[in-house]
Amino acid sequence: MTTDEATKSEGEVQAAALAERGEDITPARDRGVLKVRGAAGRVQRCGVHSHVGGLHPQLLRSWSSSRAVGLMYSKGQVIKAWDIGVATMKKGEICYLLCKPEYAYGSAGSAPKIPSNATLFFEVELLDFKGEDLFEDGGIIRRIKRKGEGYSNPNEGATVEIHLEGFCGGTRFDCKDVKFIVGEGEDHDIPIGIDKALEKMQRGEHCILYLGPRYGFGEAGKPKYGIQANAELVYEVTLKSFEKAKESWEMDTKEKLEQAAIVKEKGTMYFKEGKYLQAVIQYGKIVSWLEMEYGLSEKESKASDSFLLAAFLNLAMCYLKLREYAKAVECCDKALGLDQDNEKGLYRRGEARLLMNEFELAKCDFQKVLEVNPQNKAAKSQISVCQKKTKEHNERDRRIYANMFTKFAERDAKVRVAWVWPFGRLR
Repeated sequence: MTTDEATKSEGEVQAAALAERGEDITPARDRGVLKVRGAAGRVQRCGVHSHVGGLHPQLLRSWSSSRAVGLMYSKGQVIKAWDIGVATMKKGEICYLLCKPEYAYGSAGSAPKIPSNATLFFEVELLDFKGEDLFEDGGIIRRIKRKGEGYSNPNEGATVEIHLEGFCGGTRFDCKDVKFIVGEGEDHDIPIGIDKALEKMQRGEHCILYLGPRYGFGEAGKPKYGIQANAELVYEVTLKSFEKAKESWEMDTKEKLEQAAIVKEKGTMYFKEGKYLQAVIQYGKIVSWLEMEYGLSEKESKASDSFLLAAFLNLAMCYLKLREYAKAVECCDKALGLDQDNEKGLYRRGEARLLMNEFELAKCDFQKVLEVNPQNKAAKSQISVCQKKTKEHNERDRRIYANMFTKFAERDAKVRVAWVWPFGRLR
């Protein structure tokens, strides 16, 4: 028997054993991918870079390869069996996978080594992984353990049914099945990071979410669960079902105005509770519904402008609290586009510009506030602050440039001495 024949025979034996005792890990439960947890054997293995369920490059090993390859799981770069199988693994785990053709290379095969309609057998070891950064700010990291179905996701305002378990420092503090509206999870003691992540999940998806403080319970913590301020959280979430909220184009003007009144009150409630990200979601709905609404009657137009002005002003205040000053300026600009002499809009834009060290622009805004309302003492005080900050900034610049020019002069003097000395004095 040749070496190739022996290897083939060994693989067939392993595949047969796996078929008998393997766990069906396919969402459809059609035994298309069977898994058995195992230990390292005599099979040749090597490192392969991969990406599981939206994860960033991680390491796994497979007997079918002898070189490292960069792969992205759940992004169409690997066969379905690996999408499904590796997503069920833990760091350091070794397992065997038996994959039917429809979860591998199908009728096309993969020339020259894999024929048409081939059932494949893999030994895989997951060495390490790093989760998918959902918003590219490090605040919400996801690892998909089981892929969802279809291509639809819950939208903002969708009604979702989920199962979740929450952990802090390795201790479970929450476990429940809950039904709620995306964007209003706080009403059920669910942090904003879960609301945000749900908009990127599919029906049936089971994932682990790592939440930074900003997307967890923040500076307030959660005394109910014994969660301290700025704690990092881990949630295991399954999206059982959802019903999407109406999109803007599915609502008529009357409905939009009615809903605007409701979400405005909801946003104000969140703001007073210090839940600024939740408030942003509510006020943002008003903008998404009404900003591009045309063909309104005079009465509707007046009501729409009133809601939009309030939404932009309140969003600006939220962004000031969240220290997102550029966004605060943008919202104030839009508010002032509706009412150019709005006192709150001018003052809040001045605050944001002051915090961005744009002292002259900030002073101009506070001066405009006084033109609108000469009795605004806060604006007078802020003008003094701007003048002081401008003076400090200019003095600091002078010191920096003075030191810079002194160093340049000293350096030039040294260069001149070094150049002149061998030849005597230049004339």
